Amino acid sequence: MHTPREPKLIEELDRMQQEPLLPIEKKLITYSIVLGVTLLALLAWISWTFFEVPG
Repeated sequence: MHTPREPKLIEELDRMQQEPLLPIEKKLITYSIVLGVTLLALLAWISWTFFEVPG
């Protein structure tokens, strides 16, 4: 069963302290975004170079 007074999600989130991102986390986020944009550009280049678009 459940306790008579279960904390609500919003109340729990309000009580949580903000934790700053670690430097390694910032680097991982940056590398992931750069990798994603690079691969998207590569995919677009391959598409335009090797596949003809009708129209």
